[in-house]
Amino acid sequence: MRKLTHEELVARQEIQPLPKVPLVVVLNNIRSLYNVGSIFRTSDGVGVTKLYLCGITGIPPSSKITKTALDAEKTVPWEYGKNAVEVIVKLRSEGYEIVLLEQTAHSLPYHEYIPTKPVCLVLGNEISGICDSLLPVCDRAIEIEMAGLKNSLNVTVAFGIIAYHLRRQLLQSHGAGLKTCSM
Repeated sequence: MRKLTHEELVARQEIQPLPKVPLVVVLNNIRSLYNVGSIFRTSDGVGVTKLYLCGITGIPPSSKITKTALDAEKTVPWEYGKNAVEVIVKLRSEGYEIVLLEQTAHSLPYHEYIPTKPVCLVLGNEISGICDSLLPVCDRAIEIEMAGLKNSLNVTVAFGIIAYHLRRQLLQSHGAGLKTCSM
């Protein structure tokens, strides 16, 4: 076994680029620019169609975002929307199922959630989570089970777990049509 070189990795990506998936992500009131950058980088790896940066969430250009994004803020489409509710309502009208990553009285364990249409995943503030004003405009909530005494993960770690789960599920359910996904 040997590791691939950087040049081999780039060549592999150029020869056989992986499809984007019908997944958009709303970041609402994410306060850490480093977290925003990390989410850009993971979004690039997952094949997220677009990021919506809302509320107090920082936007590029920013050296702190670039530090963790490694320039993914230049490759992942993004848009700023001051009001997350308005962004979510617009995405619902475009056919997205609105899914919160949040612990609620009716959250599903993330591995039980199987998307049936394009997904808009909503992430909230690192401390307070999803704003109460977003709850009525969302279709469902999913969560990551916590076995220890802490009740949450860092938002970037949680996003990585959920994003790759959604990628796998969306590829299985939408199959070949994803190769031309350009939402």
